[in-house]
Amino acid sequence: MRLLIEKAKAKINLTLDVKYKRSDGYHEVEMIMQTVDLYDRLVFQERERDEIVLTCNMPYIPLDDRNLVYRAAELIKREFAIHKGIHVHIEKKIPVAAGLAGGSSDAAATLRGLNQLWQLGATYEELENVGASIGSDVPFCIRGGTAVARGRGEILEHLPIQPNFWVILAKLPISVSTAEVYRKLNIQSIADHPSAIGMIHALKSGDIQQISGCLGNVLESVTFEMHPEVAVLKNQFLKFGAPGVLMSGSGPTVFAITDREAKAVRIYHAIRGYSRDVFLTRCW
Repeated sequence: MRLLIEKAKAKINLTLDVKYKRSDGYHEVEMIMQTVDLYDRLVFQERERDEIVLTCNMPYIPLDDRNLVYRAAELIKREFAIHKGIHVHIEKKIPVAAGLAGGSSDAAATLRGLNQLWQLGATYEELENVGASIGSDVPFCIRGGTAVARGRGEILEHLPIQPNFWVILAKLPISVSTAEVYRKLNIQSIADHPSAIGMIHALKSGDIQQISGCLGNVLESVTFEMHPEVAVLKNQFLKFGAPGVLMSGSGPTVFAITDREAKAVRIYHAIRGYSRDVFLTRCW
């Protein structure tokens, strides 16, 4: 039986803006997403029986159709009329419910992996279209890198940019309901909308101060009100001298950026006193 391994990369939001609430109940967003070199590892192996079997190194991960990996495998089997079995082992490193798209990235890795394993010949665009029905972040996670995401997050403009800075991630041991954050967001009260165009220019310049100045997430104020400890964590990053600090997605993960390795290492060790899940990464 053939075997294949895929990496599922975490993402951060360098900017996250909400434009308005759409007639279909979703929010129209504009955000710049970036993958980092924190990743889950998925191992795919064919099975003789026509079935989907999931295993995971973390006992709290569901192994049925509640898992986006299962849904992705089920969907690609249906879309391409595949009557083969697959066993997927998920080695989790990305914290769950963290605003880092761990589940979406696992689903994207499943689409990529099965496309390769079963030699389906699907393009990135075709996989992104399939992934959009699983979750809003899945299309971005198919390719990763740097991209502007619009609509619900599924309309992508991939950018030919390779940012070169360190990212220190810290997740508090709490859960944040994305649905509740969006429900409590008052779009009319947003005073400062982050600029995707401004961030693109800053990324092209490579200047860490410009990039830091363009960081922005309109969901921060809502999550901070619901969970003040997330705001405390952000302030700790700033106290330790990080040039730029932002909450990713709806939280609770907060990240800091710097272009100096020595400073990144110092911040990493300092912030470990405030959060158990801390990761020193780079853009990828």
